[in-house]
Amino acid sequence: MPEPQRGLIEDDLAKQLLNAINDGDLIKDGRLPSERAMAERFSVTRARLRRALDLLQDDGAIFRRHGQGTFAAPPPATNVDSLRNLARQVTPRDVMEVRLEVEPALAALAAERADARDIKRLNQLVQATLNVDKMHDYEAADDLFHYKIAEAARNPLFLTVYESIRSLRKEASWTHQRRENYSRETLAILGQQHLTLANAITNKDSIAAAEAMELHLVTVSKALLRERVRKIALD
Repeated sequence: MPEPQRGLIEDDLAKQLLNAINDGDLIKDGRLPSERAMAERFSVTRARLRRALDLLQDDGAIFRRHGQGTFAAPPPATNVDSLRNLARQVTPRDVMEVRLEVEPALAALAAERADARDIKRLNQLVQATLNVDKMHDYEAADDLFHYKIAEAARNPLFLTVYESIRSLRKEASWTHQRRENYSRETLAILGQQHLTLANAITNKDSIAAAEAMELHLVTVSKALLRERVRKIALD
Protein backbone atom coordinates (compact mmCIF):
# COMPACT_ATOMS: atom_id res chain seq x y z
CA MET A 1 0.00 0.00 0.00
CA PRO A 2 2.18 2.87 -1.26
CA GLU A 3 0.21 5.89 -0.02
CA PRO A 4 0.37 5.05 3.73
CA GLN A 5 4.06 4.18 3.33
CA ARG A 6 4.76 7.52 1.63
CA GLY A 7 2.87 9.33 4.38
CA LEU A 8 4.89 7.56 7.06
CA ILE A 9 8.15 8.50 5.36
CA GLU A 10 7.17 12.15 5.13
CA ASP A 11 6.03 12.18 8.75
CA ASP A 12 9.41 10.77 9.78
CA LEU A 13 11.20 13.36 7.65
CA ALA A 14 9.14 16.13 9.26
CA LYS A 15 10.24 14.89 12.69
CA GLN A 16 13.88 14.87 11.58
CA LEU A 17 13.54 18.43 10.28
CA LEU A 18 11.86 19.59 13.49
CA ASN A 19 14.58 18.03 15.63
CA ALA A 20 17.25 19.77 13.56
CA ILE A 21 15.38 23.08 13.89
CA ASN A 22 15.01 22.71 17.66
CA ASP A 23 18.67 21.82 18.00
CA GLY A 24 19.59 24.98 16.10
CA ASP A 25 21.44 22.82 13.61
CA LEU A 26 19.37 23.91 10.62
CA ILE A 27 18.83 27.59 11.35
CA LYS A 28 20.81 30.65 10.37
CA ASP A 29 19.42 34.06 11.34
CA GLY A 30 16.03 32.45 11.87
CA ARG A 31 15.88 31.10 8.33
CA LEU A 32 16.11 27.53 7.02
CA PRO A 33 18.40 26.63 4.10
CA SER A 34 17.04 26.46 0.57
CA GLU A 35 14.89 23.50 -0.41
CA ARG A 36 17.68 22.23 -2.65
CA ALA A 37 20.20 22.28 0.22
CA MET A 38 17.81 20.56 2.65
CA ALA A 39 16.85 17.90 0.09
CA GLU A 40 20.51 17.10 -0.44
CA ARG A 41 21.24 17.05 3.28
CA PHE A 42 18.41 14.63 4.06
CA SER A 43 18.84 12.62 0.82
CA VAL A 44 15.25 13.08 -0.36
CA THR A 45 13.58 14.52 -3.41
CA ARG A 46 12.46 18.16 -3.28
CA ALA A 47 8.86 17.00 -3.75
CA ARG A 48 9.08 14.81 -0.64
CA LEU A 49 10.80 17.59 1.27
CA ARG A 50 8.00 20.01 0.37
CA ARG A 51 5.39 17.57 1.66
CA ALA A 52 7.28 17.26 4.96
CA LEU A 53 7.56 21.05 5.17
CA ASP A 54 3.81 21.24 4.53
CA LEU A 55 3.27 19.10 7.64
CA LEU A 56 5.46 21.39 9.74
CA GLN A 57 3.73 24.46 8.39
CA ASP A 58 0.31 22.98 9.16
CA ASP A 59 1.48 22.42 12.76
CA GLY A 60 2.72 26.01 13.00
CA ALA A 61 6.33 24.90 13.48
CA ILE A 62 7.62 26.82 10.45
CA PHE A 63 6.56 29.78 8.33
CA ARG A 64 6.99 29.94 4.56
CA ARG A 65 6.78 33.15 2.58
CA HIS A 66 7.08 33.36 -1.18
CA GLY A 67 10.19 35.29 -2.10
CA GLN A 68 11.48 35.32 1.49
CA GLY A 69 12.11 31.67 2.32
CA THR A 70 11.26 29.35 5.20
CA PHE A 71 11.52 30.53 8.80
CA ALA A 72 11.52 28.87 12.22
CA ALA A 73 9.76 31.95 13.62
CA PRO A 74 7.29 34.40 12.07
CA PRO A 75 9.02 36.04 9.10
CA PRO A 76 10.09 39.68 9.18
CA ALA A 77 8.09 42.30 7.33
CA THR A 78 9.16 42.95 3.75
CA ASN A 79 9.93 46.62 4.53
CA VAL A 80 12.34 46.04 7.42
CA ASP A 81 14.86 48.65 6.23
CA SER A 82 12.35 51.49 6.34
CA LEU A 83 11.01 50.22 9.67
CA ARG A 84 14.47 50.53 11.21
CA ASN A 85 14.37 54.27 10.58
CA LEU A 86 10.85 54.49 11.96
CA ALA A 87 11.81 52.47 15.04
CA ARG A 88 14.19 55.24 16.09
CA GLN A 89 11.29 57.72 16.15
CA VAL A 90 8.38 55.87 17.74
CA THR A 91 7.70 55.51 21.45
CA PRO A 92 6.05 52.63 23.31
CA ARG A 93 2.89 54.74 23.46
CA ASP A 94 2.89 55.15 19.67
CA VAL A 95 3.09 51.40 19.18
CA MET A 96 0.47 50.57 21.79
CA GLU A 97 -1.98 53.06 20.27
CA VAL A 98 -1.72 51.23 16.95
CA ARG A 99 -1.83 47.77 18.52
CA LEU A 100 -5.00 48.69 20.40
CA GLU A 101 -6.66 49.58 17.11
CA VAL A 102 -5.42 46.59 15.11
CA GLU A 103 -5.16 43.55 17.38
CA PRO A 104 -8.66 43.49 18.92
CA ALA A 105 -10.01 43.46 15.35
CA LEU A 106 -7.65 40.60 14.50
CA ALA A 107 -8.82 38.68 17.57
CA ALA A 108 -12.46 39.16 16.59
CA LEU A 109 -11.80 37.92 13.05
CA ALA A 110 -9.79 34.97 14.39
CA ALA A 111 -12.77 33.98 16.55
CA GLU A 112 -14.91 33.93 13.42
CA ARG A 113 -12.43 32.26 11.07
CA ALA A 114 -9.97 30.09 13.00
CA ASP A 115 -10.14 26.42 12.10
CA ALA A 116 -9.51 23.45 14.38
CA ARG A 117 -5.80 23.42 13.53
CA ASP A 118 -5.45 27.11 14.43
CA ILE A 119 -7.24 26.60 17.73
CA LYS A 120 -5.12 23.59 18.63
CA ARG A 121 -1.92 25.58 18.00
CA LEU A 122 -3.18 28.61 19.95
CA ASN A 123 -3.95 26.46 22.96
CA GLN A 124 -0.50 24.86 22.77
CA LEU A 125 1.09 28.31 22.74
CA VAL A 126 -1.04 29.47 25.67
CA GLN A 127 0.33 26.65 27.77
CA ALA A 128 3.84 27.73 26.82
CA THR A 129 3.16 31.22 28.24
CA LEU A 130 1.88 29.89 31.56
CA ASN A 131 4.12 29.19 34.55
CA VAL A 132 7.32 30.37 32.87
CA ASP A 133 10.25 31.76 34.83
CA LYS A 134 12.44 32.98 32.00
CA MET A 135 11.51 36.09 30.03
CA HIS A 136 13.08 34.65 26.87
CA ASP A 137 10.77 31.61 26.98
CA TYR A 138 7.72 33.78 27.55
CA GLU A 139 8.62 36.18 24.73
CA ALA A 140 9.08 33.36 22.21
CA ALA A 141 5.68 31.85 23.01
CA ASP A 142 4.01 35.26 23.25
CA ASP A 143 5.35 36.28 19.85
CA LEU A 144 4.04 33.11 18.22
CA PHE A 145 0.67 33.35 20.03
CA HIS A 146 -0.08 36.85 18.77
CA TYR A 147 1.20 36.02 15.28
CA LYS A 148 -1.03 32.94 15.02
CA ILE A 149 -4.03 35.08 15.94
CA ALA A 150 -3.11 37.47 13.13
CA GLU A 151 -2.79 34.53 10.72
CA ALA A 152 -6.08 33.01 11.87
CA ALA A 153 -7.87 36.26 10.96
CA ARG A 154 -7.43 35.17 7.32
CA ASN A 155 -6.88 38.70 6.00
CA PRO A 156 -3.58 39.16 4.13
CA LEU A 157 -3.69 42.97 4.37
CA PHE A 158 -4.26 42.86 8.12
CA LEU A 159 -1.45 40.31 8.43
CA THR A 160 0.93 42.59 6.52
CA VAL A 161 0.07 45.47 8.86
CA TYR A 162 0.63 43.22 11.87
CA GLU A 163 3.96 41.98 10.51
CA SER A 164 5.11 45.60 10.18
CA ILE A 165 4.12 46.35 13.77
CA ARG A 166 5.88 43.22 14.99
CA SER A 167 9.07 43.94 13.06
CA LEU A 168 9.10 47.56 14.24
CA ARG A 169 8.82 46.43 17.86
CA LYS A 170 11.76 44.11 17.41
CA GLU A 171 13.85 46.94 15.94
CA ALA A 172 13.00 49.46 18.71
CA SER A 173 15.62 49.62 21.46
CA TRP A 174 13.06 50.01 24.27
CA THR A 175 11.42 46.67 23.41
CA HIS A 176 14.41 44.68 24.62
CA GLN A 177 14.40 46.36 28.03
CA ARG A 178 11.32 44.46 29.16
CA ARG A 179 13.18 41.16 29.05
CA GLU A 180 14.97 42.24 32.21
CA ASN A 181 12.14 44.14 33.84
CA TYR A 182 8.91 42.11 33.80
CA SER A 183 8.25 40.46 37.14
CA ARG A 184 7.08 36.90 37.58
CA GLU A 185 3.71 38.23 38.78
CA THR A 186 3.32 40.27 35.57
CA LEU A 187 4.12 37.24 33.43
CA ALA A 188 1.51 35.20 35.33
CA ILE A 189 -1.19 37.83 34.70
CA LEU A 190 -0.33 38.06 31.01
CA GLY A 191 -0.37 34.28 30.67
CA GLN A 192 -3.84 34.06 32.21
CA GLN A 193 -5.04 36.77 29.84
CA HIS A 194 -3.73 34.69 26.93
CA LEU A 195 -5.81 31.79 28.24
CA THR A 196 -8.97 33.94 28.38
CA LEU A 197 -8.30 35.18 24.85
CA ALA A 198 -7.70 31.69 23.48
CA ASN A 199 -10.90 30.44 25.11
CA ALA A 200 -12.90 33.24 23.46
CA ILE A 201 -11.46 32.34 20.06
CA THR A 202 -12.10 28.64 20.69
CA ASN A 203 -15.73 29.45 21.56
CA LYS A 204 -16.10 31.55 18.38
CA ASP A 205 -17.03 34.58 20.51
CA SER A 206 -15.71 37.53 18.51
CA ILE A 207 -16.89 40.19 20.98
CA ALA A 208 -15.25 38.44 23.94
CA ALA A 209 -12.08 37.89 21.91
CA ALA A 210 -11.81 41.58 21.02
CA GLU A 211 -12.44 42.59 24.64
CA ALA A 212 -9.90 40.08 25.94
CA MET A 213 -7.27 41.33 23.51
CA GLU A 214 -7.93 44.96 24.45
CA LEU A 215 -7.62 44.20 28.17
CA HIS A 216 -4.41 42.25 27.53
CA LEU A 217 -2.83 45.10 25.55
CA VAL A 218 -3.82 47.67 28.17
CA THR A 219 -2.13 45.49 30.79
CA VAL A 220 0.99 45.22 28.61
CA SER A 221 1.00 48.99 28.11
CA LYS A 222 0.68 49.73 31.81
CA ALA A 223 3.35 47.19 32.74
CA LEU A 224 5.76 48.58 30.17
CA LEU A 225 5.18 52.15 31.33
CA ARG A 226 5.49 51.16 35.00
CA GLU A 227 8.78 49.38 34.42
CA ARG A 228 10.16 52.28 32.39
CA VAL A 229 9.27 54.75 35.15
CA ARG A 230 10.88 52.49 37.75
CA LYS A 231 14.04 52.24 35.67
CA ILE A 232 14.25 56.02 35.27
CA ALA A 233 13.81 56.44 39.04
CA LEU A 234 16.60 53.96 39.71
CA ASP A 235 18.88 55.70 37.25
